[in-house]
Amino acid sequence: MHDLKTTCFERAIFYSWACKLEDCCRYCYMSTLPKEKRTQDKVRSLASLLAETIITKKLGWDYGFLSGGIGVLSDEKILDLLKKTNEIMGGKVWINIGVLSKKQMELFSPYIKGVVGTIEVLDPELHRNICPSKPVEPVERMFDEAKEIGLDRGMTLIVGLGESIDDFSLLKEFIEKHGISKIHIYGLNPQKGTLFEDAEPPSIKYQAEWIRRTREAFPDIDIQAGIWLDRVGYVGELLRAGADSISKFPALKSFGSSEAKEIEHQAEIAGRRFRGTLTELPEIDWDSEVDMLSFDAGLKTKIKDKLKGYLEKMRS
Repeated sequence: MHDLKTTCFERAIFYSWACKLEDCCRYCYMSTLPKEKRTQDKVRSLASLLAETIITKKLGWDYGFLSGGIGVLSDEKILDLLKKTNEIMGGKVWINIGVLSKKQMELFSPYIKGVVGTIEVLDPELHRNICPSKPVEPVERMFDEAKEIGLDRGMTLIVGLGESIDDFSLLKEFIEKHGISKIHIYGLNPQKGTLFEDAEPPSIKYQAEWIRRTREAFPDIDIQAGIWLDRVGYVGELLRAGADSISKFPALKSFGSSEAKEIEHQAEIAGRRFRGTLTELPEIDWDSEVDMLSFDAGLKTKIKDKLKGYLEKMRS
């Protein structure tokens, strides 16, 4: 059985925000943008990414995965970022950067635990309608090749897209087929201007039921429950249903907020010890943390500047 005595916040780190798919997923806010705007490469600086990684490590958050737009960074830049991320985190991390070739996975394999596939919805008709440019078959091919290399496989699922709890059988079959060891179960966050603008977000009980059934069917799977700023009250029930940790919360912008405090409180009432913190910055010599890294002096200076900015906002 999984250890469900503790919990934590899990931070996904994005190196860019862009979508170059022919058709965006119809629940995503990017589907409302003109193609020329949504395909622009909004790439973060290396210093910014590494500063956020240091905060993730020192505040006791789990590193969810490295993610970003497909084709935005070269393999060489991703490899360099992974090496530096490993040094900070003290080990390998997950990646979620689209469908990778076997050659790419072999290149990254010394630095990654596994690959995450963005499945979102498993009902074939719903998937074709909602995610027309993200077919499941290439992800399955990636999973098969990842298994050959010895990499773990993870997936994302969004509940509230029109499926029903009866579709759990599709999820169970998919997890068994591909040996999925990690799953992110998010609830739909309706975005203005999208197909789901007027949709009702999934209830706490509905999201919890997907988690509960997944936990019962797969006692050892790692389950992340995605929540949003307005759903921190879901946390206790989602943890009781069997989630390992909480993700999607805007932890940097909302650090120390009433919502952050509520997450830690919800963990407590669910009988979990909360690892790390969303509410209190530890007393750390941040410059010394950067100095200990093997990076060049110029990059270290830039990381320190980025850290200072992040920490000032978090303290405020």
